Amino acid sequence: MKRMLFVAVLCLFAGVTRPVQAAGNPVVLVSTSLGDIKIELDQEKAPKTVANFLTYVKEKQYDGTIFHRVIPGFMIQGGGMEKDMKERPTHAPIPNEADNGLKNVTGSIAMARTNDPNSATAQFFINVKDNTSLDHRGKTASGWGYAVFGKVVAGMDVVKKIEAVKTTTRPPHQDVPEEPVIIKSIRIVE
Repeated sequence: MKRMLFVAVLCLFAGVTRPVQAAGNPVVLVSTSLGDIKIELDQEKAPKTVANFLTYVKEKQYDGTIFHRVIPGFMIQGGGMEKDMKERPTHAPIPNEADNGLKNVTGSIAMARTNDPNSATAQFFINVKDNTSLDHRGKTASGWGYAVFGKVVAGMDVVKKIEAVKTTTRPPHQDVPEEPVIIKSIRIVE
């Protein structure tokens, strides 16, 4: 017991930290062509969004999709398009849970959507900086925001690699990686 306490104190003084996972929160491993990203999902604050995401994970919907929109200093978006930019079919849209208190901060994962606040299906994005303009400000069309439902707990270096890829335009899509960044799989690991 004393040894464990000593190691914990030593790590604290050395500045070693480890993300704290809330009990019972699922963790998924996003395997990409540029490396792996581990994401903890917040099922307490975003239960419908997490359930929706995990449905797609269990159905292997994300396998072989790409990060089709990469904007440096903003976010990386994926989960809905194949390499040829063909959109995969999805289930019905889900209610927007952006009013759950979670913020679009660096490393958070949120649902992508259209101008309709309640239009999110399978596509998601990972914030590469604090994007407070995407946070919930009110239950209006312009204030709804984007529902955060988890955070990167390992692999932010991979997120940064994806953020740094060269992009091009593939009409009507902009900010498309020149070389596809493939989501090989997303699996529940914890």
